[in-house]
Amino acid sequence: MLDPIVNFFTRVFQWIGRGIGFVIGVILWPFLWVGRWYTQRGWILKTILGALIVVIVGLYGVLIWNTQIWSNFNPDYPAAYTFQNPPAGQSGTSGQGAGNQPVATQGEEVRTCTRSAIVDVTRDLIDFNVNQNAWISSMILYKAGFFGIDWDHTPFLDNKASFQRGINQAIRRTTVELVDSLGRVRGTSQVDQSLQDARGSMQFDESTWYFGLNPFGPKTPTPSFYRSAIRDLDAFNTRLSGCTAIFDARADNLMQFVDRIANDLGATSAILRERSELHNDGWFDTRADDRFWFAYGQLYGYYGIMTAARHDFQAVIQSRGLSQLWNNLTDQFKAALKIQPLIISNGREDGWIMPTHLATMGFYVLRVRSNLVEVREIVDR
Repeated sequence: MLDPIVNFFTRVFQWIGRGIGFVIGVILWPFLWVGRWYTQRGWILKTILGALIVVIVGLYGVLIWNTQIWSNFNPDYPAAYTFQNPPAGQSGTSGQGAGNQPVATQGEEVRTCTRSAIVDVTRDLIDFNVNQNAWISSMILYKAGFFGIDWDHTPFLDNKASFQRGINQAIRRTTVELVDSLGRVRGTSQVDQSLQDARGSMQFDESTWYFGLNPFGPKTPTPSFYRSAIRDLDAFNTRLSGCTAIFDARADNLMQFVDRIANDLGATSAILRERSELHNDGWFDTRADDRFWFAYGQLYGYYGIMTAARHDFQAVIQSRGLSQLWNNLTDQFKAALKIQPLIISNGREDGWIMPTHLATMGFYVLRVRSNLVEVREIVDR
């Protein structure tokens, strides 16, 4: 009596095996055809094609290595900073101070000021993105995609690129605020040229390689522009430590800075919400990981920047009684950055098999934003 059942399942597994074999054959057929064609060519063509294949394999090896190795990644990296007092731009004791000191001639007093912690953290984040790690978005094979498909539309090799772009968003927002308000006395002084140059460099396209088609010709790659921003930020802080630059740590500047960051995170929250609500494909949503790691990178960047802002604006924070609220903000950043799932899933919020990591990250982004809005409201009173 069991024979018909056994025969049925035997046929089912045979069909499955043949189907798998057929799929594998289809995938391998182009490679087998190329292999047969290659063996029939002359040695000159074989040498050229062989060298080309070696280069492509090598480039893919470099791409895979750089996308999987996250050098110096540390969600609690702001804890390693020991910022010097007094706050940014204020004069230190004669002959002492943070940063590079001006050289005094005989009989002159050495006057020094404190470097900006925000500027130092911002330049370190750029250094983390393009020097300690390779900038993924402008690598030639990342631009080429996976057989013509944008890597962002695949579940492979794109998490680090999205993470870096999230950090870069925080850096760009900060350099804009440094130029517009923090690096000058609003309405009464010129834009600082070093900060202006840094902002211009950070606004450069994120995916430019050494050569491009629009316009056609050689180009300066993205990492080179970002490295020049590091030099410009260092130049500003060097002049600030010599009391020849301005860092305006007023309450209204802090309010505007926090408000702009809150708006930036609000936009990210909306992106997470849209993806979470309209694309409940669970582990099969190939864009969920991009959204998640972009938001993660943004919080990673703002965690350090807001820790630095606590130092640069410490007089305002103390006078407005913001210390406990800032502690809460730090806790929210830490809690969000503890979420590091191996595979990003965008399931339904009421689902029980596939989790919804986007909704979870969106929740933490909103908690951080809520704290920032509360800080802004207290400073505005």
